[in-house]
Amino acid sequence: MKKLENKVAVVTGASKGIGAGIAKNLAAAGASVVVNYSSSKAGADKVVEEIVAAGGKAIAVQASVSITADVARLFDETNKAFGPTDILVNNAGVYEFGPIDQITEEHFHKQFDTNVLGLLLTTQAAVANFNPNGGSIINIGSVVSAITPVGSAVYSATKGAVDAITHVLAKELGPKNIRVNSINPGMVETEGTHTAGFIGSDFHHEAVKTTPLGRIGQPDDIALIAVFLASEDSRWLTNETLLAGGGVR
Repeated sequence: MKKLENKVAVVTGASKGIGAGIAKNLAAAGASVVVNYSSSKAGADKVVEEIVAAGGKAIAVQASVSITADVARLFDETNKAFGPTDILVNNAGVYEFGPIDQITEEHFHKQFDTNVLGLLLTTQAAVANFNPNGGSIINIGSVVSAITPVGSAVYSATKGAVDAITHVLAKELGPKNIRVNSINPGMVETEGTHTAGFIGSDFHHEAVKTTPLGRIGQPDDIALIAVFLASEDSRWLTNETLLAGGGVR
């Protein structure tokens, strides 16, 4: 029997990158997966197709995590397709870098609305729809909350908030047998880091140079940790922030 057999997982921001990797690995471990996306329907449909082709179960559901009505619909669709939720991965996130003189209200709210408010609203709805036996919430943070790189004031602040929320909710939801942990990746090669121009840049080369394991991450590096945190293998872990950056800290 697969370790996530008969479990239902919701992965936000799962149409590409780390989220897509997590969705596919959770499905490979036996979970029925809801692939959430905000705008990339084609990407989400592709992830679902790959999961189904490999013998898994998945559906794609559009929802903007910072909009309460969208989040409610996300879990309504989850319940209709698969039943109560056992696993929530709060992966949806955005990032923009820039020095202090370039910070605007739009820059601030764009990141905080998705990275912080979105995580809170999705968790709130998930808890109301969780399996009565409990389950696992996995937040995707970032090593930036520890290494605080130049130009990342707003983004690092959002991920510092994710760290704090993880610790608060682990204590708050523990009595419901819901575990809450965070995976904080370092630089990962995704469509997003390619589009942002990070791959092949001086920033990329510096990241490799300062990473003890001598490379940047791949989505599966993070996804395998998520499978562990979703499973009974990690049943005694909650309130943990796992730095997943090849040794960067």
